Amino acid sequence: MDFREHTVEGLAAQVQRGEVSARELVGAALERIAALDGELHAFVSVDRDLALADAALVDDRLAAGDAVGSLAGIPIGVKDLEDAVGFVTTHGSVLSAEDAPAMADSLFVARLKSAGCVVVGKTNTPEFGCKGDTSNGLGPSTVNPWDLTRSAGGSSGGSAAAVASGMVPLATASDGGGSIRIPAAICGLTGFKPSLGRVPIGGATPPAWADLSAKGPLTRRATDAAAVLDVVVGPDPSDLRSLPPPRTLWRPQLDEPNPPLRVAWSPTLGYAPVDSGVAAVCQGAIDRLAESGCEVVEEPLVFPEDPVGSWLTLTSASHLRTVGELRGTPSWDLLDPAVRFGAEVAASMSAVDVIAAQDACHQLNSALATLLHDVSFLLTPVIAGRVPEPWGQGTIDGVEDANWIRFTYPFNLTRSPAGTVFIGCTDDGVPVGLQVVGTLHADAAVLRMLAYLEQVVGSDAVASLN
Repeated sequence: MDFREHTVEGLAAQVQRGEVSARELVGAALERIAALDGELHAFVSVDRDLALADAALVDDRLAAGDAVGSLAGIPIGVKDLEDAVGFVTTHGSVLSAEDAPAMADSLFVARLKSAGCVVVGKTNTPEFGCKGDTSNGLGPSTVNPWDLTRSAGGSSGGSAAAVASGMVPLATASDGGGSIRIPAAICGLTGFKPSLGRVPIGGATPPAWADLSAKGPLTRRATDAAAVLDVVVGPDPSDLRSLPPPRTLWRPQLDEPNPPLRVAWSPTLGYAPVDSGVAAVCQGAIDRLAESGCEVVEEPLVFPEDPVGSWLTLTSASHLRTVGELRGTPSWDLLDPAVRFGAEVAASMSAVDVIAAQDACHQLNSALATLLHDVSFLLTPVIAGRVPEPWGQGTIDGVEDANWIRFTYPFNLTRSPAGTVFIGCTDDGVPVGLQVVGTLHADAAVLRMLAYLEQVVGSDAVASLN
């Protein structure tokens, strides 16, 4: 079974009706992982026996007439930054490779399992989710199903590659600077970063990137993302940032999405150089959107400068908190250079520097709120450059550029709901995404816009895997 030919909702409905068993779905996932993951390296661990046993429990409950949940039997991958019972959580770090398996699920995983999902394995991530490429010291880098010489992006690259190749129909992800949107865009998926606090983190351990990172699902289409979010959003008393539950379910709102009257299109956000090939694919999608009847207003200046400095201040402070005690020890040299760099930068910062970065978040959101007062959404590219090789740098018109992902992290600073839709490929055959940004907490509206864009400018192409 190639899960790319099915929706998450449709598969779960087949299980509920007894047309296919949870064990058959999980078996199909395990077979496809065995066939493809030797090349893609999307998974870092798979437990066949545990997955099949959990699937059998779902089937037994259904046979007994028990309520199993709206995602009954769906096999999932879990990003290796969060816990799933029976699996080691490595955080992509050699320093955690020998840790004991988790004894409890993260809140996100627990809610998915309560809805009937079955964990088949953990998906690859860079160390502590530190970069937009899924490479680490534990094993092979995750590669892109569309081109095995290219990166799958990061930091949810393992989850994106697993879904884009049809190994699983659903995987967990997180996004502290673009880590859902970047790999979704370049692996040909619809990806959605919810507002901060929609999917609670909670638990005994404070979140790594407290005010930046949001959790969410990776699926092929917006309707599936909405269906999954309907069972995982809502508050938890252990999460200081968790939001109240939505008043209504999100999935039904996507059945007949209406075009927005007016949107803003910013090809550069005011500061970002963009590869001409990427820009051309995005402009073509914008032209088709305008032809559909939506008024598109070009906005040359959204932010006066690249806010990467503020983002790096906050993430670097988090890295120092996590690994600072390792400075001067043999373990320090085992860390990813990006983690070491961030921690070293933070070691020379002051408390005022961190507060200034938080102030910049307020100012960025104020500017965005002003813009979105007159339009429904802001549209931008997702990536600025061509996709690099694993461990490599992206390029902009042939010139290497380390910051080929300039369009995503501003909207972690603003805490905005933001997503991406697959709109076509560059001339080298790698997918391109169009980013949709909405006003704070307008998650349902952004999901509706993603669903509408899938209809009018989206691509249904898939990677040509056997």
